[in-house]
Amino acid sequence: MRAATVVPFVIAPTLLGLAACSGGGGQLRGAVYTDREAHYQIGPLAADWQRLDVEDQNDLAWRSARLSSIVQVNATCDPGSDVPLSALTNHLLLGFTERDVQEQEIVPMDGREALRTHVVARLDGVPRELLFYVMKKDDCVYDLALLAPVGPQFERALVEFEPFVAGFTTEVH
Repeated sequence: MRAATVVPFVIAPTLLGLAACSGGGGQLRGAVYTDREAHYQIGPLAADWQRLDVEDQNDLAWRSARLSSIVQVNATCDPGSDVPLSALTNHLLLGFTERDVQEQEIVPMDGREALRTHVVARLDGVPRELLFYVMKKDDCVYDLALLAPVGPQFERALVEFEPFVAGFTTEVH
């Protein structure tokens, strides 16, 4: 995933490389994403969120200049892998320092359990506020993330991120 800042827009390779680097090669048609490994539907984002080219890093990512924020989603499928949700979430935080977990809880998502983690951390010395949803389903790991400046911009971006997450489903036909 990538980190946004009001000054130069910085994208964190660890965040856009999240759970395992599947990404790339898929297609988004409307709200449905399909690639060789997975398919899923996402919820809406406001019209000013611009899609980012995340070739070979994540499936999908968007940036809001208004909120200096990033939203991303990725699926990685491996039938032989059974890594705990907490370890998968920790992987998303590689490259971040001074991590302070604000909240972590199991929540329902797409008929499964997901680990929802709210963290304040630093990326290259710049404070960031992050929210992750990590879920395992049908041999795939799905991670959805929000990365924003700490405080009011995070809160405003969160209001737009939650419907994006609520609309997520792998039940796409």
